Amino acid sequence: MIYRALAINPGSTSTKIAVFDDEQCVFEKTLRHSAGELNEFEGIIDQHEFRKNLVLDAMKENNIEPETLHAVVGRGGLVKAISGGTYVINKQMLEDLQNPELWGRIHASNLGAFIANSIAKPLNIPSFIVDPVTVDEFDEIARISGIPQIERKSLFHALNIRYIARKVAEKIGKKFDDCNMIAVHMGGGITIGAISKGRTIDVNNALLGMGPFSPQRAGALPIGDLLDMAYSDKISKDELITLLTRKGGLSAYLGTDDGVEIEQKIDNGDEKFTFIHEAMCYQICKEIGACATVLEGKVDVIFLTGGLARNPHTVKSIIKRVNFIAPIEILAGEKEMEALSQGAIRVLKGLEPAKEYV
Repeated sequence: MIYRALAINPGSTSTKIAVFDDEQCVFEKTLRHSAGELNEFEGIIDQHEFRKNLVLDAMKENNIEPETLHAVVGRGGLVKAISGGTYVINKQMLEDLQNPELWGRIHASNLGAFIANSIAKPLNIPSFIVDPVTVDEFDEIARISGIPQIERKSLFHALNIRYIARKVAEKIGKKFDDCNMIAVHMGGGITIGAISKGRTIDVNNALLGMGPFSPQRAGALPIGDLLDMAYSDKISKDELITLLTRKGGLSAYLGTDDGVEIEQKIDNGDEKFTFIHEAMCYQICKEIGACATVLEGKVDVIFLTGGLARNPHTVKSIIKRVNFIAPIEILAGEKEMEALSQGAIRVLKGLEPAKEYV
């Protein structure tokens, strides 16, 4: 039997949708939302009915009948820390996704479960989320920070990383749950994680505080100098957060985070672009090396994914420093829509059980 799943991935100003028949994508579209449209709603969650109707309209315009669906799957938002997998959307999940105190904010991705649930319920079909950013499979030792009041937390590109990890395991002829891998996701932020027997047992926080700098993010910084900056009267807290998360890294040094432009500058012999880019790759490789020690040197494969994995200079620079650790596989780009749909379809086919969110 062929199973059809609708995948929904809400962003701050867009909603990506895709329909998959098993592994075949039969429809994909990005719905754009203007500031004027979204400003009519008091909060992010209040947008879910508006976005749901746009999703249904787009399906109708492209002759995708809702009655042909077997499941609807939404992007997992900021839910509680949970193990990886596919989760049935339930009342507790929807309540947590509306609670800004859980993670200090409500993200647009929190809408995924609401939209999926509201489409699936009238059709009497299941609705799911898959591998949200809050997937937490840390070994307890990885939580220790150096200060008892601060615990290291697992927040990472779980959806893309866990899906690509499955594809890589298949490629090298092993089961995902039998593999030791180092995952390197390189986009606006960079996530590097140690995967042991299907569990991401340690990973850097790619948004604030750990790992290499990236096209937009500052990564780990000298604490003393960061404190001096934070307590100066030259920058506000909001400005500092923006610098660290959106205007740091390559953007701060080079004035651009465009990977294609940076590659062209390197090709043309620009020394500054070449040097700063190499520094980013150097820091990526240090983090890969750290993950190798977490796995006690028993690494089946290192894989590179995300947008920067398309850049020849980035890939070459990383390979030359870490290829002594393990073979390297490259699966460039992001496969989030595919990852969402296949998480649902694996459950529909009985290949893995759906998990209950509690």
